[in-house]
Amino acid sequence: MWVKICGLTRRADVEAVIRSGADAAGLVLVARSPRRIDPVRVAELAAIARGRVEVVVLVEGSPESAVDLATRVGADTVQPYGTEATAIAEAAMAAGLGSLVPVPVTADVSIDVSTVPTGARPLLDTATALGSGGSGRSFDWSMARGVEGAVLAGGLNPGNVAQAISVARPWGVDASSGLEAAAGIKDHGKVAAFIEAARSAEE
Repeated sequence: MWVKICGLTRRADVEAVIRSGADAAGLVLVARSPRRIDPVRVAELAAIARGRVEVVVLVEGSPESAVDLATRVGADTVQPYGTEATAIAEAAMAAGLGSLVPVPVTADVSIDVSTVPTGARPLLDTATALGSGGSGRSFDWSMARGVEGAVLAGGLNPGNVAQAISVARPWGVDASSGLEAAAGIKDHGKVAAFIEAARSAEE
C-alpha cells in the first residue's frame, strides 16, 4: 500500500514522515491552500526528503510554469490543480516526472477519470466548490472500488484508513488534515499510526 502524507510545512514533519516509512511527502504550492509554503521552503524540504521518499508537489498555473517550478524545487511527481490540470500532468510526464491527478468525487455520481492522462494516477478526493481536495471530508469509499491505480484521499485518519482500504481496495492512500495537531503542523504519533494502520490493512 503506497502511502502519501501531504501538507508538510516543517522540517520536523518531513523527518517524521521519513522515519515512519511513508512512500511520499506532499508539499503545497497551491495558492488557496492554508498549507501552502513558498518555493524556497518547498525546495528546502524537498532536499531533506529526496532519495528517501517520493516528493510530490501540488502545483497550479500554466503547464510550462508549473512543470518548471516543480523541477526547480526538486519534485519527483506533480499533483496539478486548476483548469490546466490535465495539461500540466501531460507536460510533467513528458518531462520525466510522475503525475497524480485529483478527481473530484460527488455523491451518487459515477467517478469520472477521463481527465486523467494515460500514465498518471487518479487521486480520488471529495468534491468541493473549488474542485477537489482540502476539505477533510470523506466520500462513500465503495464508489472507488474498481478504479484502477487509484489513490484514495479525503478525510482519512488513523481510525478509518483500514476500513477505507478494505472497502475501496485502492492502490494508495493520502492524508493531510486528519494527521494534524493544527493546520500545517503534523502530529507525529498520528502520522506513524496512520502508516501502520494502512500497511496492516493490506495484509
